[in-house]
Amino acid sequence: MMKAFQKILIATDFSDCSEEACAYALSLARKFDASLVVLHVINEPVDLRGFYVPHISFDELEKEIAAGAATMLKTFCADNLADFANYSTSIVTGVPYEEITRIAKEQDVSLIVIGTHGRSGLDHLIFGSTAERVVRSAPCPVLTIRLASAI
Repeated sequence: MMKAFQKILIATDFSDCSEEACAYALSLARKFDASLVVLHVINEPVDLRGFYVPHISFDELEKEIAAGAATMLKTFCADNLADFANYSTSIVTGVPYEEITRIAKEQDVSLIVIGTHGRSGLDHLIFGSTAERVVRSAPCPVLTIRLASAI
């Protein structure tokens, strides 16, 4: 007998793979009458002070990034959660796999759903797979979703 999921965390980087993962999370949430936590982690920025954009302070840049992420998250939820209302959103800054597992523990999540391929292949090469690291450190089961085109 499968255990029921009360709270499902969907981690998104706004990629196609995240959208696919969200579809799975939503269908499970409906099936188990669970709530969804939609999480986006802003990758801990390197210190960009005056380097790329000399006319903008680092604090301002962080605010711009956070505002952009909030807008993208709102759009992501509108596009992917349609008529589903039982969800909350969260945006945090840090190392993605660490923040995903931290939030899962803090919010007593019963399942994490995450896509296996993010926005860029180069990211995967440099940082290793966030999904892989979440699987290894998660306090609960993890469902990893792969885009059909990525197979």
